[in-house]
Amino acid sequence: MSSKSKNKGTAAEREAVKYLREYWPAAERRALAGSKDKGDVAGIPGVVGEVKAAVKIELAKWQRETLTEMANAEADNCFLVVKTPYKPVTKWGFWMPAYQVGLEDMRFTKLEECRWVRMDFDLGRDVLRQMISVLGL
Repeated sequence: MSSKSKNKGTAAEREAVKYLREYWPAAERRALAGSKDKGDVAGIPGVVGEVKAAVKIELAKWQRETLTEMANAEADNCFLVVKTPYKPVTKWGFWMPAYQVGLEDMRFTKLEECRWVRMDFDLGRDVLRQMISVLGL
């Protein structure tokens, strides 16, 4: 990854974390951990967050990566934020596995087969907050 694209990703992670801190003051950027990476966002109970800012959208790849990082972190829930160019952070794409929000049961045999739900980041953050509240995390 070039320095320019790495800086772009780091800036997006910082902006996403700043937005999440309104509800979770402990939210922070997580340091890279090589092959056992545990996601980009830490400090939200039981949740791993991944943030992407790229010209080429590789949604399926990023969703698999997010699920892997959730397993690495031994977390039960995850989300993926995808920066949308020229839009405020509130309107970036926010993705969650459908089973996490009760829209799909867990009949799939492999976690990678689960379907995902997309919403704007402002709604996603609220859904995540409600989900954590209901789960008592």
